Amino acid sequence: MTVRQMAERLRLETLVAGDEEREVTGGYCGDLLSWVMGRAQEGDAWFTVMGNVNAIAVAVLADVACIVLAEDSPLDEDARARAGMQEVTVLRSGRTVFELAAGLSRLLPSRPAEGEEGAHGETL
Repeated sequence: MTVRQMAERLRLETLVAGDEEREVTGGYCGDLLSWVMGRAQEGDAWFTVMGNVNAIAVAVLADVACIVLAEDSPLDEDARARAGMQEVTVLRSGRTVFELAAGLSRLLPSRPAEGEEGAHGETL
């Protein structure tokens, strides 16, 4: 599903429209930027409350599909400008990170349960 489709289905507000045709392949929840930078996967929708310029840099480095600000978190003006320059889509909702991630989970194809074999042969 694309970022645009996810935004429509989860009723998210678009703050910055980057590449809305980018595919969303998973999700990642976190606010510790160094942690997210090392663990978020390419194509993830990143759920966070961090709306600053450093979050935009992490989104670019981690190559996430978009940032979703939870709990109506603000996006500061420097971050808005940087997101526009970097074509990072930034979305927002009043819902919690948990509620948003659960909603995305229902929209994505199911993944193997813990203990089952993953797509690359790893045990989850």
